[in-house]
Amino acid sequence: MELIFSLDDIAVAAEKFLAVTAHYKVFALQGEMGAGKTTFIHALCEAMGIMDAVSSPTFSLINQYKTPTGQTVYHMDLYRIKDENEAINAGIEDCLYSGNTCWVEWPEKAPGIFPSEALHLTISALDSNTRKLQINL
Repeated sequence: MELIFSLDDIAVAAEKFLAVTAHYKVFALQGEMGAGKTTFIHALCEAMGIMDAVSSPTFSLINQYKTPTGQTVYHMDLYRIKDENEAINAGIEDCLYSGNTCWVEWPEKAPGIFPSEALHLTISALDSNTRKLQINL
């Protein structure tokens, strides 16, 4: 499945994405630097009703948010991770298998720790205002 959207319509794209992927918990989001991974995750969190400030966890590795119904959502950024052992030691694997929603940027840094049912996505910039999200359902 493919979803093409402008940054002006990112909220609509996030709603559509959540409707189509409602039964998934772990999302592995690949894309080049600046492709819009964090921006899309921010839109997804807003669509889920998360009121916390959503920011990139590049330095903290894991940000934790709560939905209005009290569900935990993890936002992880593996960019600074060297390998799977470092990801495990940082608690990434615990989050992935917690049963909570997990949005993970740079999953290719530790591919072996993801559950088999993780949904793999690729986001790319078509131009300065348009993004393409490829969803491997």
